[in-house]
Amino acid sequence: MKRIAKFHKVSFEQFAKDWKDTFDNSFEEVSKEEIKNIYDSLKLPKRATTGSAGYDFYAPVDVTMKPGEIVKIPTGIRVEMEEGWVLKCYPRSGLGFKFRLQLNNTVGIIDSDYFFSDNEGHIFAKLTNDTREDKTIRIPAGTGFMQGIFVEYGITVDDDADAVRNGGFGSTTAKA
Repeated sequence: MKRIAKFHKVSFEQFAKDWKDTFDNSFEEVSKEEIKNIYDSLKLPKRATTGSAGYDFYAPVDVTMKPGEIVKIPTGIRVEMEEGWVLKCYPRSGLGFKFRLQLNNTVGIIDSDYFFSDNEGHIFAKLTNDTREDKTIRIPAGTGFMQGIFVEYGITVDDDADAVRNGGFGSTTAKA
């Protein structure tokens, strides 16, 4: 196995900013102390077994999703990886199989240079409960809900990309 990456937490300041940006209109006001408690309880992604390809991302709080409901989760996690690698994020298989839990972008792609973005490379997950069986999904805090798999990739022989990332979603759109 190649060891090509390391998970870190984003700073508390970044996590608190992103938490408030994500949830202020959805939930009652959460105090800075409550956000700090959530931040302190974050667990870095881990593999469950030596044969596991995926690193489990853990829910920072209890998440309940009714059928058709969408939730965006700031994980508090960033990843530093070697150039030439990407982290691909998927729902945990069991949640997808039992509940049709889906990532809204189907597969989350975390590029190696995302680590250096203005938002510290903070990884978010936007999930949909796409059940066809009227099932409510309950994910307790600290439970794996998403898995990330590192994949090596190549580039074309005539590649001339020279832009530098400074953002998240949509920040790497190639110019024609």
